[in-house]
Amino acid sequence: MRILIILLSVIIFIPFDSMGQSPSHQKELIIFHAGSLSVPLRQIAQEYEKRNPGIKIFLESAGSLVCARMVTELKKPCDILASSDYFVINELLIPDYASWSIRFATNEIVIAYLEKSKYSKEINSDNWMDILQKKDVIYSRSDPDSDPCGYRSVFTFMLAEKYYNKPGLTEKILSKNKEYIRPKEVDLVALLESNAIDYMLQYKSVAIQHGLKFIELPKEVNLSDPLKKDIYSTVSMNVAGSKPGVKMKVIGDYINYSLTILDNATQKEEAVNFLDFLLSPEGRNIFKTNGQDPIIPFSTEQFDRLPLKLLKYLNEPEKN
Repeated sequence: MRILIILLSVIIFIPFDSMGQSPSHQKELIIFHAGSLSVPLRQIAQEYEKRNPGIKIFLESAGSLVCARMVTELKKPCDILASSDYFVINELLIPDYASWSIRFATNEIVIAYLEKSKYSKEINSDNWMDILQKKDVIYSRSDPDSDPCGYRSVFTFMLAEKYYNKPGLTEKILSKNKEYIRPKEVDLVALLESNAIDYMLQYKSVAIQHGLKFIELPKEVNLSDPLKKDIYSTVSMNVAGSKPGVKMKVIGDYINYSLTILDNATQKEEAVNFLDFLLSPEGRNIFKTNGQDPIIPFSTEQFDRLPLKLLKYLNEPEKN
């Protein structure tokens, strides 16, 4: 009799969520995302879970190219993929793994540093490339084959070579401090904070989120301005493609983050609801608070394939 009473107590006190489900039956939403989205996505996910107690969101960050390969090569389950470059989704996921992408936020490349970095009192938007080339200065950037910030850093050097009229600048800087290249842009923050490096090529939003000092670069160089696409498109490079040993060409463009729901997502309806919240004014404000401006209006090249619930946030593309 005593054993029976104990068992009944256990059964009675199993916690249930608001839908009458035990925690083991919560819906799980899996999101792969660019490292530079870690802070705002974590805040958005926490707020969404608070409003939807039956949902558990799992966030996994990596370089955007790595995120795509986790889907295409490793076949890891994923509902939403958020990339720091629309090119990644359009080139690696559409049409075999996804049907559409939405461009939703922008950013810019800056030179981030700390007060104690060498020459921190001297560096400015006119001499930063000379400071980075000094023998006693160590700078870091992310890997172009893993992370869009990596190839955008290379584009920044290429554009700076033209803008400041410094022939050979790109080759000189790229040949320096290669041992400090890391898989994604947020990995560089730890190097800076541990005094392993003096400067890094970084997204402005990440610098703001971590309270770092930074030098803003001319718009002709920092990849932030959609109106300067013609300038940005004069630079390009090859990076690792969708399969080992295969390269793909990336052409310079303004920085535009994009997201998609995978075609084989197990929680498609919930994924749409989450993106509805992310794209809403409340979601945009979270991005703004973290130093990242939304693209207003959001845009897409696959308007006719989007979930109906998300159409209210978009402008239909012009017909050719």
